[in-house]
Amino acid sequence: MTAIALTIAGSDSSGGAGIQADLKTFAALRVYGASVLTALTAQNTRGVQAIHEVPAAFVTAQIESVFADLQIKAVKIGMLPSTDVIRAVAECLRKHAQAIPVVLDPVMVAASGDRLINEEAVETLRAELMPLANVVTPNLPEAATLLGEAEAGHENEAVGQARRLLERGARAVLIKGGHGEGRESVDHLLSRDGTLRRFAAPRIETRNNHGTGCTLSAAVAAGLAGGAGLAEAVAAAKTYVTEAIRMADTVPVGHGHGPLHHFHALWK
Repeated sequence: MTAIALTIAGSDSSGGAGIQADLKTFAALRVYGASVLTALTAQNTRGVQAIHEVPAAFVTAQIESVFADLQIKAVKIGMLPSTDVIRAVAECLRKHAQAIPVVLDPVMVAASGDRLINEEAVETLRAELMPLANVVTPNLPEAATLLGEAEAGHENEAVGQARRLLERGARAVLIKGGHGEGRESVDHLLSRDGTLRRFAAPRIETRNNHGTGCTLSAAVAAGLAGGAGLAEAVAAAKTYVTEAIRMADTVPVGHGHGPLHHFHALWK
């Protein structure tokens, strides 16, 4: 049976992040992708020019339609632009996804630095949605925002923030080190049972890193949809994203922060 994953996220008109990156990732990893749009963005590799929020009632209608027909095996959540949309998604997850793994990528700021979520929505996301996710995948700035703290400066601080996110209700936290420094990009997966796993890969110097977080969380969801355990899904996702970044310069797109090469294993 074909594994099906659902992405609930915003659209990136340039194709490098958001829904477009998620669906490319699902396809590259041999998972069928369904989608629910939460926002439309006028966006390219240089930045975000405009955001149009999808009404919460229509977000609900999309989710209800998908679950009424498709056998969803995993859900990835990305950009949720407002409190109303976050609450609508949380309500639908409580109804349809109690036995389905959920990956929450708390998207707040684009790679260009443009803000994608309003301040009020951050608290709603933390209180209503974070406890429903099997794993939350913040980068260092997002983890700091969720906690109201300064950004972690080294690995021990990052792990400490992951622990505090667990205390705030997360079931597991994958805190990503792509915004850090050093020769390695290190991610840490911390579970409620105290198990800590470290995933390291060489840091790749490239400006083409648009959609990295979306791609990683979608790859984790793809692994879970295929039946992998969380640690196994994270390890495979880290390997996939690292290679997609390494090969990004071979498919130059745009004049700013270009996308990853999602199909690096397929385009020969």
